[in-house]
Amino acid sequence: MADPKGFLNHGREVAKSRPVEVRLKDWNEVYVPGSLLPIIGKQAGRCMDCGIPFCHNGCPLGNLIPEWNDFAYREDWSAASERLHATNNFPEFTGRLCPAPCESACVLGINQPAVTIKNVEVSIIDKAWETGDVAPQIPERLSGKTVAVIGSGPAGLAAAQQLTRAGHTVAVYERADRVGGLLRYGIPEFKMEKRHINRRIEQMRAEGTRFRTGIEIGRDLKGTDLKKRYDAIVIAAGATTARDLPVPGRELKGVHQAMEYLPLANKVQEGDFVAPPITAEGKHVVVIGGGDTGADCVGTAHRQGAASVTQLEIMPRPGEERNPGQPWPTFPMLYKVTSAHEEGGERVYSVSTTHFEGDEDGNVQWLHLTEVEFVEGKLTQKPGTERKIPAQLVTLAMGFTGTDRENGLVDQFGLELDERGNIARDRDFRTNVPGVYVAGDAGRGQSLIVWAIAEGRSAARGVDRFLTGASDLPAPIRPTDRSLTV
Repeated sequence: MADPKGFLNHGREVAKSRPVEVRLKDWNEVYVPGSLLPIIGKQAGRCMDCGIPFCHNGCPLGNLIPEWNDFAYREDWSAASERLHATNNFPEFTGRLCPAPCESACVLGINQPAVTIKNVEVSIIDKAWETGDVAPQIPERLSGKTVAVIGSGPAGLAAAQQLTRAGHTVAVYERADRVGGLLRYGIPEFKMEKRHINRRIEQMRAEGTRFRTGIEIGRDLKGTDLKKRYDAIVIAAGATTARDLPVPGRELKGVHQAMEYLPLANKVQEGDFVAPPITAEGKHVVVIGGGDTGADCVGTAHRQGAASVTQLEIMPRPGEERNPGQPWPTFPMLYKVTSAHEEGGERVYSVSTTHFEGDEDGNVQWLHLTEVEFVEGKLTQKPGTERKIPAQLVTLAMGFTGTDRENGLVDQFGLELDERGNIARDRDFRTNVPGVYVAGDAGRGQSLIVWAIAEGRSAARGVDRFLTGASDLPAPIRPTDRSLTV
């Protein structure tokens, strides 16, 4: 145990954020650089080294949290990094982007603030990069087998890295112009600077993974042709079909899907544009959807100089404490104030959009909404609550409904879908087509980054067994695992 009295002597401290008025002037990460290390030893020392560490259950990756907490407390950063990488290929991604279901499952969290697991994790990996403890792991010999990975998000990258290290020749196909999937173009720079992705990609290239950008399987290259070229295929193309809002006025200019809006802001940071083609500057912005993607739109709009930002959510506002239906150690739905919400704007709950109103040039100007409530288990509009709010830019951040069916990938491979519209797979992540596997949101549906990495690692084991008859690669989960942390 790191410090037998750590949780008794020290309270929970989290990473310090830069002042709002400062961080809104740039796109850098919101946290004060280097602010964690002075406190991280005490925070890691709060870990109780439980006999049954429920944080393992909360994390789909099965991270060895008590072990690397102990090493971090003792400032043995090299050992902490080794334990961290034993279960997670990309802890600098999860340490910044994961909602930390492990902390919801922390035993200390039963009656005290949980251990700051996420902050300890990101401190370990940042220190590891700083000290050179992260190096390419080049396979000792090659298997002679080839694998194509479709998609370079967290699931695809995890699968590719594991398979490369197992000795297979792996090529990752990405339809965008840069590697990273949603990590690259869905996550704003202020949540995770893209240098973290670039650094990992260089490591993977050094290990032997090959990357093919600007190629969309199904359109630019047929799935049937790809299957002829490779011994196995991993589909990690994500769940990119966005949920739409079919109400009058949806066709007006200025109403966009979140994933039409957010990537353009990232492309400005990459140097592709001087200014984004879709901008919130000087506009009244409305974000429809109360999740993390909606919060990303809020923070982006603030930095672009929006006149006002309003975020709408159809569900009631969550409570600030667990309700009886979400007991420890499950992942509860709680009221959350993200860094984007700290920066301003209004959040409106229990409302539904009825229609949009535009000007004579077809530009959206107003959003009409009404309050809703649950009546006999169904959301119902409340009479007399209709009103309109100014809206010159509207982003739809209401989630995703499944993998892309329009690019031909599913049909060209002849893939079967499950009852939820995702690509069906068995317990080893195999699809109905021999040699074709699926991992991440494409098979699971929209989910968390930790699930994507866990599925990528598990699918890699399935592919390795298919190619060689056996595998030493770890498999954290099965596709049937449906933890309440989703």
